[in-house]
Amino acid sequence: MNIIETIKERRSVRTFNGEPLSPEMKKSLTEAIETAYDPFGGNVTIRLKVFDLKAGYKPSTYGMITGATDFFLLGVGSDEASALSAGFKFEQVVLKARELGLGTCWIAATFKGSDFDRGEAWPNGEELKIISPVGEPAKQGIKEKLARMALGSKNRKPFDKLFFTDGFKKPISPDSHFGEPLEMLRLAPSSTNSQPWRALVADDRTVHFYYKPKSPASVLDTGIGMCHFYLTEDYLGRKGSFYKAEDAPAAPEDWKYLYSFKEE
Repeated sequence: MNIIETIKERRSVRTFNGEPLSPEMKKSLTEAIETAYDPFGGNVTIRLKVFDLKAGYKPSTYGMITGATDFFLLGVGSDEASALSAGFKFEQVVLKARELGLGTCWIAATFKGSDFDRGEAWPNGEELKIISPVGEPAKQGIKEKLARMALGSKNRKPFDKLFFTDGFKKPISPDSHFGEPLEMLRLAPSSTNSQPWRALVADDRTVHFYYKPKSPASVLDTGIGMCHFYLTEDYLGRKGSFYKAEDAPAAPEDWKYLYSFKEE
């Protein structure tokens, strides 16, 4: 699968077959962790850890995770850059897992119990803020289907309500230069499907990214979406970089500016 196909086919998985990852799968995922790109310089540590279900370990999470033996653990700093980096960096690992045929599920700050963090020491003032099961998906049970329905996971805001041009005066066309990367951003997962990301296309080379504060995870969620944008740009053969604009246009309502992207 190419990255666009992978983004379109990714979904949150909460039911797994109970089998641990193979050594080959672990190697591929570890390499994805080690090579993940982070343009924002935040403090983020990603680990892959196995839990022995036969020994009585039962992960306690909001998402009714069943059958998972392997989990990603993310230590994240307390600042904005770290939240943005966590979303951007770990989503690359999530998409690699999907490419390998594995399922994952972002879980931020809603897991319970200390077993996830037991024996873990985090550097740079980080603390465990995100976990994700990873493994071979099993057939969805009724609980998982109900959870997806409750969260509205399939529902996405329309393109013209998220992405704008002409100083936020009108929506950008999906057929414009940045249309496909922005559409992949639109399909990103977010906490309770809040979809906080917004973007202003300044010209055919520049996009300014904002977020609408909806929860403590809003910056992290926007980092996930910006990862989709960046990977799609790269897939299309268009190189560029993120930067902080000193004169980013003021956004309407309570939207907050994060970063800008400019093609070379």
